[in-house]
Amino acid sequence: MANLETTYMGLKLKNPIIVGSSGLTNSIENVIEITKEGAGAVVLKSLFEEQIIQTANRIFEQDELNNYYPEALDYIQNYSAENDIATYLNLITECKAKVDIPIIASINCMTSNEWVNFAKSIEDAGADGLELNIFILPSNPNKSSTDNEKIYFDIVEKVTKIVNIPVALKLSYYFSGLAKTMEMLSWTGIKSLVLFNRFFSPDIDINSFEIKSTNVFSSPTELSQSLRWVAMLSENVKCDIAASTGVHDGKAAIKQILAGAKAVQIASVLYKKGFKEIQFMVNAINDWMDKKNFNSIEEFRGKMSIKQSNNPAAYERVQFMKYYSGIE
Repeated sequence: MANLETTYMGLKLKNPIIVGSSGLTNSIENVIEITKEGAGAVVLKSLFEEQIIQTANRIFEQDELNNYYPEALDYIQNYSAENDIATYLNLITECKAKVDIPIIASINCMTSNEWVNFAKSIEDAGADGLELNIFILPSNPNKSSTDNEKIYFDIVEKVTKIVNIPVALKLSYYFSGLAKTMEMLSWTGIKSLVLFNRFFSPDIDINSFEIKSTNVFSSPTELSQSLRWVAMLSENVKCDIAASTGVHDGKAAIKQILAGAKAVQIASVLYKKGFKEIQFMVNAINDWMDKKNFNSIEEFRGKMSIKQSNNPAAYERVQFMKYYSGIE
């Protein structure tokens, strides 16, 4: 029986399968089931800065007396935020009391406002780590790449000053200089980069003229996007890397670890097939390791990174060629 133990963000995991932040990780019942199915760790559903703001504004808009009591806005906004945060903190505390795997909290940030100060409360509630899910769409032509990237560094600086628990950044690939930005972020004291986050994908209903969401769940074909960058960055950054998006089976998890990932995050496959897929993936990794005579994860982690691969140019090629694509 191979040893699947690994460390991630300095946390000891019994295996590298982490259930990522999603609606599946928003209740103690699900977290207990996730633990029973053998996950190495769990990231709780993100608490969204945008959600807190919208909730407060919606409550205030429904108040017919708001024109008479303008000072009520601050009170309602603070009250709403405090209730959202309290519910989240209770979930952390309950999870820590009932399961024995690392519990990683998650914040979805849009700005570097002072509200991230409640990260300290997350630590006090018992979270083993904190994942910052940050996505700034570079859509404003009046803002340079430097302006956009500064927001990431400001958020990291504020949060790492407040907490002592390990902090991870879950990021997108929307950077003008992805490799350099990831490298610089890894120097800030964070413990992991999670590549990549998944965002709302718009579609248009041509009958109702409404904007709808599409491609809510990832597919196995999306694995290559993160695989490329995990392989290219894993030996160049000063922190761990967790691979996310497109990991739907044990083989995909093995590929990401070979590329250099310390752990993989899964969610879409669990929506589609259920929590039992966790154990199937763990078993698949174990069987493969036995077949290849690997006794531990570290024996093969990074074996196919860009620095250790026999064909490193394949990771950097972006144009199709017969040699690389296998297509006539």
